[in-house]
Amino acid sequence: MYSEVGSLESARLLFDKIENKDAVSWSTMIRSYDRSGLVDEALNLLRDMHVMGAKPSEIAMISITHVFAQLADLKLGKAMHAYVTRNGNGFTLSLVLATAFIDMYGKCGDARSARSVFGSFKRKDLMMWSAMISAYAQNNCIDEAYDTFVHMTGCGIRPNEITMVSLLMLCAKAGSLEMGKWIHSYIDKQGIKADMILITSLVDMYAKCGDIDAAHRLFDAALDRDVSMWNAMISGFAMHGHGESALELLEEMEALGVTPNDITFIGALHACSHSGMLKEGKRLFHKMVHEFGFAPKVEHYGCMVDLLGRAGLLDEAKELIVNMPMRPNMAVLGSLLAACKVHKNIKLGEWTAKQFLSLEPHKCGYNVLMSNIYASEKRWDDVAYIRRGMKDEGIAKEPGVSSFEVNGSFHEFIMGDREHPDAKKIYEMIDEMREKLEDAGYTPDVSSVLLNIDNEEKETALNYHSEKLAMAYGLISTAPGVPIRIVKNLRICDDCHNATKLLSKIYGREIIVRDRNRFHQFKEGSCSCSDYW
Repeated sequence: MYSEVGSLESARLLFDKIENKDAVSWSTMIRSYDRSGLVDEALNLLRDMHVMGAKPSEIAMISITHVFAQLADLKLGKAMHAYVTRNGNGFTLSLVLATAFIDMYGKCGDARSARSVFGSFKRKDLMMWSAMISAYAQNNCIDEAYDTFVHMTGCGIRPNEITMVSLLMLCAKAGSLEMGKWIHSYIDKQGIKADMILITSLVDMYAKCGDIDAAHRLFDAALDRDVSMWNAMISGFAMHGHGESALELLEEMEALGVTPNDITFIGALHACSHSGMLKEGKRLFHKMVHEFGFAPKVEHYGCMVDLLGRAGLLDEAKELIVNMPMRPNMAVLGSLLAACKVHKNIKLGEWTAKQFLSLEPHKCGYNVLMSNIYASEKRWDDVAYIRRGMKDEGIAKEPGVSSFEVNGSFHEFIMGDREHPDAKKIYEMIDEMREKLEDAGYTPDVSSVLLNIDNEEKETALNYHSEKLAMAYGLISTAPGVPIRIVKNLRICDDCHNATKLLSKIYGREIIVRDRNRFHQFKEGSCSCSDYW
């Protein structure tokens, strides 16, 4: 009763007075901590229970499994699964507990183990199907999630809003607008209740898949909006570089009496950063602290470092990091190091790289960025030193991958990729694109190729970047006038950005690229980012 009404201290005091605690007592207290998001307390109680030799009930097992899912601790999760399935423990793997394990494996990044549990049951309920789809969604297994959904409906199981939210989350991650639209249509046709969570997922999906207008229409049509829906729309505007629209929405939100939370300010600060709104970003940070009383989290500091770094105020960004009340994370330092590369500040870049090294010595990000900074200054000995170190440590650079969706299927490309079935046609289109760019007077930006090779080799390398291959495939596989939507896992390079602006005019196509940081909408020779990214 105490835990149900939110008085966990009273619940714990009463729990501690029980001399002979049974499975129900332990289970109730563990579940109470879990439901309140107090993961560490739940874990400590689990250890105490183990020391006391008490065996958890199924209810406790479900709560404990959820704790491991929140911690993304696969090792402990697998140990718990083994404990349940081992002979002599008095447990049978029920449908509910199995569903909890599927959810845990999904959140821990082990879709294969989730599928193994799922496949061991012949009769599955809606929650188990939904958990499996969610596990695939969290691990970016788009085809598997869709196939599971089709299989589920083929078995006569009608999906609910939870199932659809998982599928929409996957579409948002993958940038799959075609599938997202199909799911939206399915929701309408099947009469699935579009509650606030589902509408928020639709808004988020459309924004992250590049159709910010559709996201805004859905948002405007919503009769009820909670803070999460406002956040999704503000973050959507931020990703598309619509800084003024994001801040206008924040003002409207406040005027309607909806109190922003810390996530709201992360979205709004991102909007300022992507739109070069330095003064507005500083004002917003001050407002968050002094008017709303929020203690800035590391994510807010990361936004401010990014804002200052993009604006070239590198010393101010460094000062902010030095004076942060918590230790900077990879994202904060990554923002400053990326700004050092853009503004060619080697000294500060080296300082930032040292901070990186103390945090994550085996991460390739700082190595690659620092190597690029040296390469831009033609300090090839330093480049070679860093790359030798990466090789010795077994650190591999993350390859650039660009994907293009056509007829519901994703086609992925890496630099110089010749594995695609239509590779011959793609490379013919690449040659055509190069000729048309030359005819238009375009000169490749060889500074984007940070290798110690001659300019002719650099120009050849630029032609075969993953985003250009995806673009070429888009041009040969879709009808004239159809927008081309590309998703890239890394930041688009300067040459590809400049070339795509011109290609959008040459071919009369709208080309939308979602890179690691934001959306670029190329149209009639210009980009929505106004060359500020």
